[in-house]
Amino acid sequence: MLENNYHTLVSCCVKEAGKTIQDSIDDIREAIDFCRYYAEEAKIIFKEKHLPGPTGEKNIYQLKGRGLTCVISPWNFPIAIFVGQMIASLVCGNVTIVKPAEQTSNLSYVIFNLLLKAGLPKNAAALILGKGEEICPLIFSNINLQNVVFTGSLETAKIIQKQLHERDDLINLIAETGGLNCLIADSSALTEHIVEDVINSAFNSAGQRCSALRLLCIQDEIYNDLLKMLNGSMRELKIGNPEDLDTDMGPIINKESFKKLSSHIEFFKESGMPVHQSTDQKFSNHIPPTIIEIDKLSDLKNEQFGPILHILKFKSDEVDELIREVNDSGFGLTMGIHTRIESRADMFSEKCNIGNIYINRDMVGAVVGSQPFGGQGLSGSGYKAGGPNYLLQFLNEKVVSKNSVAF
Repeated sequence: MLENNYHTLVSCCVKEAGKTIQDSIDDIREAIDFCRYYAEEAKIIFKEKHLPGPTGEKNIYQLKGRGLTCVISPWNFPIAIFVGQMIASLVCGNVTIVKPAEQTSNLSYVIFNLLLKAGLPKNAAALILGKGEEICPLIFSNINLQNVVFTGSLETAKIIQKQLHERDDLINLIAETGGLNCLIADSSALTEHIVEDVINSAFNSAGQRCSALRLLCIQDEIYNDLLKMLNGSMRELKIGNPEDLDTDMGPIINKESFKKLSSHIEFFKESGMPVHQSTDQKFSNHIPPTIIEIDKLSDLKNEQFGPILHILKFKSDEVDELIREVNDSGFGLTMGIHTRIESRADMFSEKCNIGNIYINRDMVGAVVGSQPFGGQGLSGSGYKAGGPNYLLQFLNEKVVSKNSVAF
C-alpha cells in the first residue's frame, strides 16, 4: 500500500513536513524496509523454543505481546518512524495507540487509513491526533497501558518519564532522543571526502535529523583549508520551496524552532565567535547553512535542531582529551571519524561511548537491518530500531515447565 501511494505520500510529506522531494522518497523507502524487516524478524523470534531439562520434563520458552502500547512519533521522519514504531508494536500482537506529532497529523491520517485498507483489524489500533501535552497524560493514565515508545527531544522524553513514574505500576519506556553528534577529522583524511560527508551530515533535511552532525572537530593542520572548502560547498546549496526538484534545503518546521535557531546564531555573533553563512539573504522560515567556530566543546550546552554546524580546532596530542569531553557530554547517538589510518579509526571508535559510529562516510541515513539505529545515555534507551533485538521490547517472556511423567 505504501509503494502504490508514493505520489500522495510524497505530496503530503513535502507540504506538511517541509521535506524535499528526495527526502520524502527516502522516508517512504525506509518505512517499507521497516515493514518487511520486522515481519521477517517476528517469524524468527515467535518460534517456540524447547530448553534443556531432566528426563520427563519439558521447558517451553515463548514470547508474548506485552499488551496495550502507545507509540509517539516525531515530525522529522513522519513516515519512516511513524510506520516503524507502529508496525513493530502491532506485529508483536499488541493493541496500539498511535500518537504522531501534531505538525504532521494529516500525513499520519493518510498512512493509518492505508494500514486499515491493508487489512489491519479496526480494534487493533487507534490513531489519536492533537497536541501531545493535552493527549499524552490521558493515554498514560490508562490502567491497561504496558509500553510506551517515543522518538523526539530529550526534554519531552524526561516529561514522559516523569508522568509514567507517577503510576503505581512499572511501565516500559523505549526512548530515542537527539545528541551533540560529533565528527573527528585528523590531518591524514582526504579533505574533499570530509567536505562532501560533512555537508550531507550537517545540512541534509535542513539539519532536522536526530543523527545530524552538530560538531566538527578538525586537526589544526587542515583546519583553514577545510573551512574554506566548506564555505564554498555551503554556497552551492539551494534554499527554497521543497516542492521544487532542485531545492536542497527546505524550511524550518515552525516559527518557534526558527526563533530558537536564530537566537542561537545571534548569541554567538554577539559573543564574538566567527559565524559563516551561505548567504546574507534573510528568510522568513528558512535558516541558511551556518558554521560557527567555537573555542571548546563546553561552548555547546544542548542540541540545536537545524542547519547549524559548530567547528572546533584540535591538536594531534589533544585527541584523548577531546574523546573524553565527547563522552562526558552524556549524549551518545552518532559519531563520524575521518582518517586514512585504520588503527586510529579503530582506536577512536573503541574509546567513544556512542551508539552509531560512521568511519569515512556520512553520518545520516542508517539502513534498516544493516545499521540498527539508536543511542545511549542522554540519547536514548532500549534496543536499536531496525535491528535484531528491537521487537523484544514489545514482548514478555514466558516459560512453562511441565513434568510430563506425572500425567
